[in-house]
Amino acid sequence: MTTKEVKLMTTGPAAAAMIGSGIGALVMGLMTTGAELSAALKTFLTWTAPVGPLSGKTGMAIIAWLIAWALLNTFWKGKDVSIDKAFRVTLALIAVGVLFTFPPFFEAFAE
Repeated sequence: MTTKEVKLMTTGPAAAAMIGSGIGALVMGLMTTGAELSAALKTFLTWTAPVGPLSGKTGMAIIAWLIAWALLNTFWKGKDVSIDKAFRVTLALIAVGVLFTFPPFFEAFAE
């Protein structure tokens, strides 16, 4: 009789992907609010004139997501991380990021 060796997957890479996406959503919200509050940031985020600052906002969010995902994946590769905790952190980051994209929120800080 043969025995099968079962390899369990670690949760670190999945947690890294989740939290990385939350960080990307937060950066998107921060760039959205920041572009409304700072003319210099709005100009900096205008990577493509026809698109306006949206090109830089999404670009910065993607860059932040990729960096966060890569770093967290490097730290957590082969490790078990609490998926429940990672999910809650991700939801919190996304919620704050979405809040920062709502006009009633960022217009409250505008001059």
